[in-house]
Amino acid sequence: MPILSFPDPKITTSEGIVAFGGDLHPESLQLAYRQGIFPWPIEGLPLPWFCPPNRAILDLNQIHIPRSLAKYRRKVEFRYTIDKEFNQVIKACALTKRPGQKGTWITAEIQKAYILFHELGHAHSVEVWKDEKLIGGMYGVDTGGAFAGESMFHLESNASKLALLHLCEHLKSRGLDWIDIQVLTPHMKSLGAFEIPRSQFLKKLANTQRQNLCLF
Repeated sequence: MPILSFPDPKITTSEGIVAFGGDLHPESLQLAYRQGIFPWPIEGLPLPWFCPPNRAILDLNQIHIPRSLAKYRRKVEFRYTIDKEFNQVIKACALTKRPGQKGTWITAEIQKAYILFHELGHAHSVEVWKDEKLIGGMYGVDTGGAFAGESMFHLESNASKLALLHLCEHLKSRGLDWIDIQVLTPHMKSLGAFEIPRSQFLKKLANTQRQNLCLF
């Protein structure tokens, strides 16, 4: 059964947890994301739903592209697609080893839920191809005319960054000027991402949703 309501996302634990429990029903996910809330499984706990005190975003008009990355992008002959192989992308993200993490939060249950969410038109992927081989990509969620990036992977250097840049160009062409990246990482900070307070993020999300942008 879908979750019918969430507590106010401005009222959380110090870690930013809004609620525990419930399921990953598509209606639960849609309700959460449209309020700036996302699930992040923690082993041994009922499913936690988060809205962190500080939220990381990427302003699409202020992306920092290092010279080396720009040069590399011009040199390689990669092909980019959107929503061609969502299943492969989320599975590859789940297999990616990340510093300081023993496992992955992209569990089999998460994969199943987001694949269905994608089939219903709410989750989307970007793919990077070298010839016919998938070498990088990312996926995320349309949060009602805004976008939340979830995870990325690469099998060749810079492929995940190039997937992100392709997505940003696509979203800018649809009128969007920022994306939610949830948690700030050194990788995203190097591209110009920064944190804003939760209250500011929630206002920004609501204002963007009122534009009724068609992103995909």
